[in-house]
Amino acid sequence: MDFSLLLLYFPMGALVGFIAGLLGVGGGAILVPAFLVAAHAENFPPEHAMHMALGTSLACILASSFSSARTHLKKGAVHRGVVKGMAPAIFVGSLAGTFLAAQLPAAPLKWIFLSFLVYVAQDLLRKPKPVAHSNLPGATGLMLMGAFIGGFSSLVGIGGASLSVAFLVWCSVGMHEAIGTSAALGVAISLAGTLGYMVNGWGASHLPLGSIGYVYLPAFLGVTLTSYFVAPYGARAAHKLPVQTLRRVFALFLLVVSSRMALAQFGW
Repeated sequence: MDFSLLLLYFPMGALVGFIAGLLGVGGGAILVPAFLVAAHAENFPPEHAMHMALGTSLACILASSFSSARTHLKKGAVHRGVVKGMAPAIFVGSLAGTFLAAQLPAAPLKWIFLSFLVYVAQDLLRKPKPVAHSNLPGATGLMLMGAFIGGFSSLVGIGGASLSVAFLVWCSVGMHEAIGTSAALGVAISLAGTLGYMVNGWGASHLPLGSIGYVYLPAFLGVTLTSYFVAPYGARAAHKLPVQTLRRVFALFLLVVSSRMALAQFGW
C-alpha cells in the first residue's frame, strides 16, 4: 500500500463532498477515474481495477449522498413522494446492475447515456428559465424510471444525479427540490451498489489487502472522512444560488461527465 496516495484521498473527498451537496450528485464522475489512477499506481490486478473503482466509488457516494440528503431534507428540498415511489426500484435496479456489470457490453449503453447527457446539457444551457415538459408519472412510471436509473448508475459507478435531476426537472420539479431529491435517491443507489460489488468481488483472487470484495477500504475511509463533513456546505451553497446559476453549473457538470466518458471509450 502506498501511504502517500492515502493523503490524496482526503482532498478528493472534500471536493466530492462539496459537489455532492451543491448538485445532488455522488461524485462518481470524479471518483472512478481517480481510483483507476490510484489502482494503477498501487499495481492492482488489471482485471479487477475497473470493478474496484466502481465498487469503491459507490461506497464513497453512500456517505456523501447521505450527508447531502440530510441537509436538503432539513431545508424542505426533498420530494418525499418521489423518493417513496422510486427508491425501492432504484435499490433493486442498482443491485441487479452490479451483477450485470461484468457480463453486459457496456459500450452501447454508454453511448446512449452520452447522447442523453449532451441533449440535457444543451437544453439546460439554452433556455433562460425552466420549462415544464411534463408532469411526474404515476407509480408504475416512477418505478420503471427508478429501476433504469439504479441499474445504469451501478454499471458506471455514479450516484445517478446525471439522470435523476434531469428527469425531475423535465417533470416540472423545481431545480432545488430536484437536487435534494436526487441526493436522497443516491443513498439507495450507492447502498445497493456497494453491497452488490462486495458480493461480486467476494473470493476474487489477488485483491489488494484491505478489500472487501471490490470495495477498497483505505480509499473508502480516506474519501469518506472528508466528504461527509463537507457535503452540507455544498448543500447550503445550493440554496443560496439562483435557479439559473444551478442550471448552468449542472449543465457544465453533465458536459464534463460526458467528455470523460467519451474519452474513455476511445481509450484516452
